[in-house]
Amino acid sequence: MASRKVVAKQIDDVLAGIRVPDLPYPAGKLSPEAISDWQPILFSCWKEQRDERVSRVLRSVELDWSVRQVNAAYVADRIMDVFLKTSGLHPQIVQRIARLRFYLAWRMNLDGNQAFSDTLLSWLDSLQEWRGWSDSGGRSSKALLEQLDTLVIAVSAGFESGTTGPVGAFCRQWQDDSLRRSAQVGKLRQRLLETEQGAARQRRAEQTSRALIGRALQGRKLPQPVLHFIFDHWQKLLKQAVWDSGVNGETCRHGSKLLEWLVWVGDPSLSDKDRNRLYTVGEQIGDRLLDVWSRVFGHPLTPNALAGIGTVMMSRLRGESPELVEALPDDGSFPWNPDWLSFEAPRSADVQPFQNQWFVEGEGSSEQRRYFFTLLEDTGEVLWTNGTGVKLGLQSWQAFCDAKTTGSIRPLPVLTPFGEVLCSTVEVLARAFEKQRKQREQAAEAARARADDLRKQREAAELRRREEAAAMQATLERERQEAESRRRANEQAEQERIYNEKMALAQKQVDDISLGSWILLVSDRPETEAVRLKLAVRTNASRKLIFVDRLGLNRREFQEDELVLGIVEERVRVLGGASEFDDTLSQVVGRIRVGRN
Repeated sequence: MASRKVVAKQIDDVLAGIRVPDLPYPAGKLSPEAISDWQPILFSCWKEQRDERVSRVLRSVELDWSVRQVNAAYVADRIMDVFLKTSGLHPQIVQRIARLRFYLAWRMNLDGNQAFSDTLLSWLDSLQEWRGWSDSGGRSSKALLEQLDTLVIAVSAGFESGTTGPVGAFCRQWQDDSLRRSAQVGKLRQRLLETEQGAARQRRAEQTSRALIGRALQGRKLPQPVLHFIFDHWQKLLKQAVWDSGVNGETCRHGSKLLEWLVWVGDPSLSDKDRNRLYTVGEQIGDRLLDVWSRVFGHPLTPNALAGIGTVMMSRLRGESPELVEALPDDGSFPWNPDWLSFEAPRSADVQPFQNQWFVEGEGSSEQRRYFFTLLEDTGEVLWTNGTGVKLGLQSWQAFCDAKTTGSIRPLPVLTPFGEVLCSTVEVLARAFEKQRKQREQAAEAARARADDLRKQREAAELRRREEAAAMQATLERERQEAESRRRANEQAEQERIYNEKMALAQKQVDDISLGSWILLVSDRPETEAVRLKLAVRTNASRKLIFVDRLGLNRREFQEDELVLGIVEERVRVLGGASEFDDTLSQVVGRIRVGRN
């Protein structure tokens, strides 16, 4: 790509000299008074948001246009036509941006390449931030459309005032809003990731516990009290056990085994065949249930929860056959999937190529774009977002692979920034202009020589100006660096003076601490309260100070230097002297001294 300076010059050359067939050029050179004012026409087209080429509008009316006006219309059309085809943005966005052709044609006629100011180009390039935008009807989707509605107002204000100020202000405001959004994106993504990972882990635990129960109860008939206990209590335990340590964890294995025991005890067709084992299980199962429950939840199971199990056990031990009901409801109110018991997350190597990539569904204006944010390993689900931390949905990994294979979902093609579109389009037009220019040079060699001479003078003047500006800038930068060095040296000296004063004051406080004096240890964690300690022992030989709390416990030892540093860093506060230790504290101090000897 050519440099910005070269592209800028090429735009001016094209505006001034290119000739395109079938465009409404004037028959001869027009005087300024004879050139028609096209601002009202272009303004009208913009307000109506017409999807029409500027050159077509010029041909539709019988007015006299200058060569520069016709070429400005053609260049604006050509740039926006290429942008429509190659930008890669959502068609609705590109279509609305392409209507800027009316504004750009107007400004290029007046300002030449300055119509593409740095502010405007930066804003147009920043539209790639919205590469994942889709017309979903959501809040973020409407927010962009509302901003583009504001663009209509800003450009209209520019037409009315005859300046670029309103459009420049709009672009700067857009960029400021973009910076604020970027600062929030990281937090939104992290918050969404944590929320969805927790929800996926919750779903994994829920579905796995259902699968364990479904597998154990499938095709069985059991007493109603046993089923009540399983669905009201034991399902909760299995879910928590899977959440804590997974399906292969010790507590989950124990919980699943006890579930099988409950089914075995409650189903006479299983347990009547081995009465001795029934007695053994009946003696142990209650204690086992209580033990596993306490290990998982940290509190005992309520006594009433096992009442039904006890009644069933007594009935079974007496040889009675309790009333049985279908273990799993026929109405499908307890859905379960055995695949969760053998679930394995996709390999990281298979997922990595697609993570943090954009994908597209649908075609044209109805296409929907989504961002492959991450794969939730606990459930094997793809988390789709809009790229800024807003959830669009979940999709199983297998469904994603199938959709990718069938082509219903495809990677988003590489986007082309507006700046590249501008450079490449202008380069093509510049080559066409150059060819025409060389043909005209054969008949106007003298004029070309004068033009070259003037161009060289301008370039030389520009070079001198840049060299002078560079020299001035270097001088200013050197002076700024020298001033900054002096400021830093002064700041460092002041900081060292303050630190030495703090150290001296802290040393004096430590030297003045006597037996029974209190200090306050301040924690660096807000949720932890500060601790008050009293000086119990001070050994001058080892420069060690031993502190205890008011009960003589929580013994803490400090070297004198360590305590001084803690006071300076405000981790320790000296609270002053105190009364004599009470009897309890005196005994503790005595024990400390005996231990030291």
